[in-house]
Amino acid sequence: MEGSNVTNIHNPSITPYLPPLGKATGTAVIIAPGGGHSKLCLGHEGYALADWLAQHGIAAFVLKYRLAREPDSTYTIQEHAMADARRAIRTVRARSKEWGIQSDRIGIMGFSAGGELAAFAAMKSDAGDANAADEIEKVSSRPDFQALIYPGTSGLFSAEKGMPPLFIAAGYGDRPDIAEGMATLYLKYKKAGVPAELHIYSNAGHGFGYREGTSTAAGAWPLRFREWLVDSKLLNEK
Repeated sequence: MEGSNVTNIHNPSITPYLPPLGKATGTAVIIAPGGGHSKLCLGHEGYALADWLAQHGIAAFVLKYRLAREPDSTYTIQEHAMADARRAIRTVRARSKEWGIQSDRIGIMGFSAGGELAAFAAMKSDAGDANAADEIEKVSSRPDFQALIYPGTSGLFSAEKGMPPLFIAAGYGDRPDIAEGMATLYLKYKKAGVPAELHIYSNAGHGFGYREGTSTAAGAWPLRFREWLVDSKLLNEK
């Protein structure tokens, strides 16, 4: 699973990982893997975490989005990749009853380049188009929470009152625009009055993702994320 990198994505999709019967909490997370918008790192930033979340009662959906920086790509981040992220949120919300999900407990998580998509999805969303012919387009694209795991382009992120609550995990050894950028972003959210939680791990760099069996503090960040969901009343213990 570690080498599960993919390219050449022209048909965006989500892969569901649903909790076992009796473990479902009704909370769901859409996962946007990283890869610099030139590939998707679906192993340690996608499928492995999705499986972990499902085993801990959280429905997970791994997003394959169009890549704006792949060689010869005609796609852009804001027009195509972001359309894929918003469509994923709408899809999970539109089918929430079918998947045993609460429609007001649907969040988005992104790693690195995928973290950009998660942040932008939280910054700009809409309530849906009630007149749309497509049932999915009728529902909201607003995530109920967001998780940014060492996201890129942090200088473009803003915080305003009413935005979804935020969980951040990053490494002290990451490049300054991420390690320092996440501290700055936390302060922006604090100033805006939006609940936020920040973890900067002193012995981690970029790309630590989730790898089963890792014993480092940074490797245990999914536990901190789940605790944050419970503390934030976005997840009921099972």
